[in-house]
Amino acid sequence: MVSREQKRAALHEKLQLLRSVTNSHALSDTSIVIDASKYIENLKEKVERLNEEIASAESSSVHNPLPMITVETLEKGFLINVFSAKSSQGMLVSILEAIEEMRLTVLEARVSCTDNFRFQAVGGENEEQGETIDAQAVKQAVGQAIKNWSESESNDQD
Repeated sequence: MVSREQKRAALHEKLQLLRSVTNSHALSDTSIVIDASKYIENLKEKVERLNEEIASAESSSVHNPLPMITVETLEKGFLINVFSAKSSQGMLVSILEAIEEMRLTVLEARVSCTDNFRFQAVGGENEEQGETIDAQAVKQAVGQAIKNWSESESNDQD
């Protein structure tokens, strides 16, 4: 039989694992569970928001061939998302050039262009720049780059 002390140790170990997974700094068992609950709610909200963005992008891509762009401000930089229902050759280069022109550093990026085009990047501000850039300016620059790319693509097809 498992002793009461062994059960307590196993529970403590699981709570510490939960604490590390949810990035909790709580010390008491109750606080760890509360932090985990908040963490799960936050994840649910993010999933819901992303599903809404994807649904919106898919429905708007029928009427609007330009991709959906979202930019979120992070502690030091931005999270840039671009989604298009169709695969778009060459758009990635235009987006990266716009990011480079703003002197942002791409710290991490994921790109998929199989059936659709999906670009997600974490960009940090260049420390030497001195001036701060807001999320709206990043969104406008990426949007303009995509628009310019789209226009050049349609001119090439003519």
